[in-house]
Amino acid sequence: MTEHSISTTHLSIDQIEEIIVSGAKLKLSKEAKTKIIACRNYLDEKIKASDEPVYGINTGFGSLYKERIDKKELEKLQENIIKSHACGAGEPIPGHIVKLILLLKVQSLSYGHSGVQLKTVERLIDFYNNNVLPVVYEYGSLGASGDLAPLAHLCLPLIGEGEADLNGKVFSGKEILKQMGWEPIQLMAKEGLALLNGTQFMAAFGVWNLIEAKKILRLSNLIGALSIDAFDGRIEPFNPKVHAIRPQPGQAKVAAEVFKHLEGSELIQQYKIHVQDPYSFRCIPQVHGATHDALDYVEKVFTNEINGVTDNPNVFPEDDLIISAGNFHGQPLALALDFLTLAIAELGNISERRTYQLISGSRDLPNYLVANPGINSGLMIPQYTAASIVSQNKNLCHPASSDSIVSSNGQEDHVSMGANAATKAYKVVNNLYEILAIELMTATQALDLRRPLKSSPKIEDLVNNFRKVVPFIEEDRILHNDMAAATEFLKTNSF
Repeated sequence: MTEHSISTTHLSIDQIEEIIVSGAKLKLSKEAKTKIIACRNYLDEKIKASDEPVYGINTGFGSLYKERIDKKELEKLQENIIKSHACGAGEPIPGHIVKLILLLKVQSLSYGHSGVQLKTVERLIDFYNNNVLPVVYEYGSLGASGDLAPLAHLCLPLIGEGEADLNGKVFSGKEILKQMGWEPIQLMAKEGLALLNGTQFMAAFGVWNLIEAKKILRLSNLIGALSIDAFDGRIEPFNPKVHAIRPQPGQAKVAAEVFKHLEGSELIQQYKIHVQDPYSFRCIPQVHGATHDALDYVEKVFTNEINGVTDNPNVFPEDDLIISAGNFHGQPLALALDFLTLAIAELGNISERRTYQLISGSRDLPNYLVANPGINSGLMIPQYTAASIVSQNKNLCHPASSDSIVSSNGQEDHVSMGANAATKAYKVVNNLYEILAIELMTATQALDLRRPLKSSPKIEDLVNNFRKVVPFIEEDRILHNDMAAATEFLKTNSF
């Protein structure tokens, strides 16, 4: 089993993906431990030496910031914030997202500006390494003041409260601690606030969405190339000279990728009667390329976020400063998540149009790509399903970040709604696999109807592997099963 050392150095999206795929265990680096301990020691000394009000340490929270808390009650205050803020609603979020939240929370706390105890961070690592996944709910965060409600649920099992999943079974926080032989964490001043303030709910969804979105873009380029050949399309729109005179980087990269996918194809080289293809084929570089560039932007935003500190107040031991500010505000993530949602949805829009063209009876292909149309409906209705999902995606593209609702008696008067942006993006990303699966089924069927001519070795390899799970459609059958198999094929294979 590999190990990943949590440190104060740069963490990339690719590294996170490697941690997930490899199943690596987490540990704190020596540097991270030193910073965490130094910050906690500084904070303890500061509290002993001063009676000055410091938000969230010896005051109430939100609009209760004017309420002073007696030193004897500081630890109780931190336990109370976790209990009172655990107000999530809706369905529990998937375990793989919870695990990402744990990873990102540990990373943020490791920089030594949050004032948490070392044992608190190490217990979060214990949760991660032992697949103890707290039950966290979809709704509750406004995307400012941090992801308060979701992170409260994440941290309840630290104090023996809430619930957590272990090996597919949900236990109470108290039962989890007993099973694992762990003592409840006795939270010290500021710790509850440090655990709850932060953007890790938004960020975890965003990181997962981004990893999957990059895969979806690669799949869209490959399946789009297959559709071009199945439709008897032209190669000229992918000529590098075309893209050199319009210097959009994503456009050029997509064109080159599709061009390479089609190298060696007999179909792409044959004489073409038609002089142009519909936009959904001809403009793949321009449309997919714009998504490529959008994902580059989103990756920069999230890379910055996962390498930062997003709780409040921020502690600077070396400068003898405790500053109450707003690093918990999720606006950068909210805007980026809305952009990601739109960029990925567009891949679905254009995919469904290619599916429609392929079943339309054009270019010597039979209606709905089946023998005896009429008695057989063939691939008529999968296109309906793709259109339905595409339409839902359009609804989900309404920007969550355009909204804000005042909370906490006006103290928290602008919020990002980044958590809603994150969960909407998650739905759209998952929807894309369904849409692309339908295009893959359709394009593969059309390609087989063009035999004995062959596509490129790359595409023929894709088709041969796909045919092991979804056979050629000779006559009508229950296509839901094929669609489910095709979706699973795209999700579980590397291309």
